[in-house]
Amino acid sequence: MIGLLFQTLRCRSNFRIFSATIPGFGSLSQSKISRINNVMHASRLSVAQPQIHRDNVSFLDISEDIYTLCKQGKLTEALHILYEMDQQGIWLGCRTYSNLLQECAKLKSVANAKLLHAHIIGSGDKTDIYIDNGLINMYSKCGDVMSARLVFDQMLETDIVSWTSMIAGYGQNERNEDALKLFCRMLCAGIKPGLFTFTAVLRACLSHMAFGLGKTVHALAVKTGMELDVSVGNGLVVLYAKCMKIEDARQVFEEMNERDSASWNIMIVTYAQHGFEKEALNLFCVMQHENITPTHISFVSILTICASSGALQEGKQIHAHIIKKGFELHTFVLNLLVTMYSKCGSLDDARNMFDKMPERDKIAWTAMIATYAQNDYTKEALELFVQMQEADMKLDEVTLATVLTACGSPETLQHGKEMHAYMVKVTVEPGIYGENALVTMYGKAGSIESARKVFDRMQNRDRISWNAMIAGYWQTGNDEEALKLFQLMLQTGMELDHITFTCVLGACANLEALEWGSLVHATIIKVGCALNVPASNAIITMYAKCRRIEAAQKMFQTLSSRDLISWNAMITGYEQNGYGEDALKFMCQMQRLGMKSNVYTFISVLSSCASLAALEQGKQVCACIIKTGFYSEVSVGNTLVTMYAKCGKIEDSRMVFDKMANKNVITWNAMIARYAQHGYGMEALRLFEEMQSLGIKPDQITFIGVLSACSHVGLLDEGRCYFNSMRCDHGITPTVEHYACMVDLFGRAGRLEEAEEFIQKMPFPPGALMWRTLLGACRIHGNIEMGERAAEHLLEVEPRDAASYVLLSNIYASAGRWDDRAKVIKMMKDRDLKKEPGRSWIEVKNRIHSFVTEDRSHPQTTDIYAKLDDLMSKIKQVGYLPDMNFVLHDVEEEKKHYSLCHHSEKLAISFGLISTPSGTSIRIMKNLRVCGDCHTATKFISKIVGREIILRDSNRFHHFKDGLCSCRDYW
Repeated sequence: MIGLLFQTLRCRSNFRIFSATIPGFGSLSQSKISRINNVMHASRLSVAQPQIHRDNVSFLDISEDIYTLCKQGKLTEALHILYEMDQQGIWLGCRTYSNLLQECAKLKSVANAKLLHAHIIGSGDKTDIYIDNGLINMYSKCGDVMSARLVFDQMLETDIVSWTSMIAGYGQNERNEDALKLFCRMLCAGIKPGLFTFTAVLRACLSHMAFGLGKTVHALAVKTGMELDVSVGNGLVVLYAKCMKIEDARQVFEEMNERDSASWNIMIVTYAQHGFEKEALNLFCVMQHENITPTHISFVSILTICASSGALQEGKQIHAHIIKKGFELHTFVLNLLVTMYSKCGSLDDARNMFDKMPERDKIAWTAMIATYAQNDYTKEALELFVQMQEADMKLDEVTLATVLTACGSPETLQHGKEMHAYMVKVTVEPGIYGENALVTMYGKAGSIESARKVFDRMQNRDRISWNAMIAGYWQTGNDEEALKLFQLMLQTGMELDHITFTCVLGACANLEALEWGSLVHATIIKVGCALNVPASNAIITMYAKCRRIEAAQKMFQTLSSRDLISWNAMITGYEQNGYGEDALKFMCQMQRLGMKSNVYTFISVLSSCASLAALEQGKQVCACIIKTGFYSEVSVGNTLVTMYAKCGKIEDSRMVFDKMANKNVITWNAMIARYAQHGYGMEALRLFEEMQSLGIKPDQITFIGVLSACSHVGLLDEGRCYFNSMRCDHGITPTVEHYACMVDLFGRAGRLEEAEEFIQKMPFPPGALMWRTLLGACRIHGNIEMGERAAEHLLEVEPRDAASYVLLSNIYASAGRWDDRAKVIKMMKDRDLKKEPGRSWIEVKNRIHSFVTEDRSHPQTTDIYAKLDDLMSKIKQVGYLPDMNFVLHDVEEEKKHYSLCHHSEKLAISFGLISTPSGTSIRIMKNLRVCGDCHTATKFISKIVGREIILRDSNRFHHFKDGLCSCRDYW
């Protein structure tokens, strides 16, 4: 019938058929005919004035039939009866029209709606406000909000329902700004909002993020008492949460007299989405305590929180509740349980859940594959992928992209390439999701060229595409390319997020590009990501690596929310910038606040202890490591090996090494390097041979340690053999560091001409490291002529390296060429370069005591100087003679002698002797190379006091005992 009507009414000439088919348009006024034409305009329908008369008759049973048909969804049949009644001049009442309006709204049929509206207009004076409100609701739900507003504007009388229906209609059709404007007009008209009005307006405020108007609505709701209603309260909670006003949301929630399960779910989801995991879990517990039955939404939110925060025990408790409430039968809940267990690191539980699933959908398979992929179980992920294929499960882009994530390492790159080929073979056209996965996989696997090829071929790129490519460059050390790509991304107008900023800031940190990093920081503030914790942590790391520790600290202090990474970033920053004591203090503060340390915390703090030679504090940190269960971590063991060795306890270092159940090449490298640093060259070489016998392949770092060991003990021929074997026996191309080790080996042995010739024959231009090494050797052996040549080359490469000027000035001073020394010092002043002062320090009772030459700032200065004067007197009696060549100032002999006797090393030793028990070892650290006179004096002191003195300078360790040094004066 409706189809016939539409066919008939396509042109004006068919009106006679229209009027014959649908009676009831008797004696209509011209204005009514005009209204009908307006309504029918969208369907190209119009009417002229018919000459049919009707009587107003109502039959309850016929209305009931129409009502029943509407309930059954049989709108066509209901309209047919209505037309038949109209033909007989029977009026069926407003209720009948209301039912038909509601049915049109359900079917979202604009065409039927306009036909029905035309009937209503043609029914004479029987329409009322009830029918008009129904028309507004019908048109709104059919998506024709303009017609709804036309009805609203033509109403002679409106009520609260009219306004609310129109406001809700705007909201339903995403015309939120119009909804809010109409609400303001409603208030100005003096219409008191009702419950549904508040609900509709809050939805519009939410979509439009109109926080200010939302507060006004809240105030009106309080004034009218509506805020106590569950639906209004829930709307306010959602609005405040979306506008990042979490405290306001919780306050509304607490003040609600009645809460339904939706209220609790909204608040739990709010906490979950904004990173308040603990609060969400607590609220879930309170919800159960108040006997509110959780819904699947509750469990989804809580399981997601447990997964993101690694709360395995809480997750297991939630699992028990899910079983109790019968939700375990839902496949999507089982999928979430698999994900939760996997992200909490409990792969066995995840696989157990997967195996118990009565039916596995594509999501379940993909979730389990992702579980293995995210935990680096590549083999298991690929095996499961094969099983998925065998189960005739349809593959899609998401599943294939998940498998690709398992191949994101150099070792699994070949598998990734095979998966890429498989995607092409089975003609799975990768969309943007699959292409992004390919870019990410190739980037993480180190095949950055392949990643860029995929990226360049992409016709449509989103933010994830750009982030993946920038991350690939950053992770493979192509930091400059990462910044260039970031510039291109900015030019496209692509939206930036915290992942973008984290990668770009990481590249800035690696390049120590402070200016770039500062600009990125400003951009973060501009786009509103400054409050994001990952971005803030990246800013801290960037400033720390750019040696702007004050800026890093300032950023840390401004953080309203800090995670473990924030604390670790500051601790690492302090350690890398030489503020070891601050790093230790920061860890103590972190522990007092209840923040748990992880592997990275302990590694940074142990490195600080190593730098400071803070043995006792290092032991305390080691005790914490054992207590927290991180002792078995290979990276922690490697750091402990280094820490004990740098604190002078090479025996303890070897003990840790021997006890490690798992060792990697870094472990062996650390022990070899530490033996070399302590002057135990033969032990280092024996360890190298043992390493090879166990089938552990040495790398470039290994040979730096081996060559250093040869250099420190003068094994010239052995050093040559090891250097040549790198390429021949191990396929390792020597780098600039290896060539520098050989120059150092020749230099320490006094073979300066051979060292210079070796530099000239290198396969690449010598850099600053090479010339600095040769210059140091010239300083040791007093070769002024070669030292000047080396310094000339060095200053060409690094004109602002203060250490180079100091080395050259020291050469001139040792030779008594004070005028030349003065010229070098003047050059430093003219270029605003400052010499790093020599500083020695010692740890006593967990405190670091630091000294410079002729230092009188220590509280025990009087005792220190008295003890030192006594020592100098005694060692002179047994043969010590001050070596004035190590006084680097042109002063009188008496002044030279006084300065030489009060070098920082001697002051530190004197303090150690009066502050530590008799018979214990004394450990002294120095930031520069120990001077020859102090080296000689310390040998005599060790003999007369009968104590071992361990001195670590910038090059190596010296173990003084019974008047001898472990270096055998070869240093």
